[in-house]
Amino acid sequence: MADFSHFNEHGRAKMVDISEKNESERKAIARSSVNMNKMVYENIVEQKNKKGDVLGVAQIAGIMGAKQTSSLIPMCHPIPISSVDLSFTWVELDAYDMYQLVIQAEVKTVGPTGVEMEALTAAATAALTVYDMCKAIDKGMTIGPTFLQEKSGGKSGDYHRGTN
Repeated sequence: MADFSHFNEHGRAKMVDISEKNESERKAIARSSVNMNKMVYENIVEQKNKKGDVLGVAQIAGIMGAKQTSSLIPMCHPIPISSVDLSFTWVELDAYDMYQLVIQAEVKTVGPTGVEMEALTAAATAALTVYDMCKAIDKGMTIGPTFLQEKSGGKSGDYHRGTN
């Protein structure tokens, strides 16, 4: 168990001690996506959803998700978040009149630990919110993949998906 930072000498879970780590500016960008049929896509872009503005609600849900990460993921430290921003991009898929909503979440902080989990939680929470708001139209939507696109700051340095 010595190689795992989240276990103590007895093999039990522990939160990693970050008290000796230097503070630095940190940023993480995560992505998720929701694949949907044309009916759901049109419902969202034409703002005809009975539950309201789907992307507006998903934006707020993603921000809230980032802020609640340490309450959801047991070993995450509660950290001061400097900034959370989400963006949405549509991709028309070639097959079967399908569309993909790409969700990107960017989270920043200044502190002794990174915000990768906060960015991932923001992206996933936004995707789940889109599903929740549109499931009455089509329960066949798919979510994912959800992944870390990039991170900067901290002892381990920068990461850019596809180049590391």
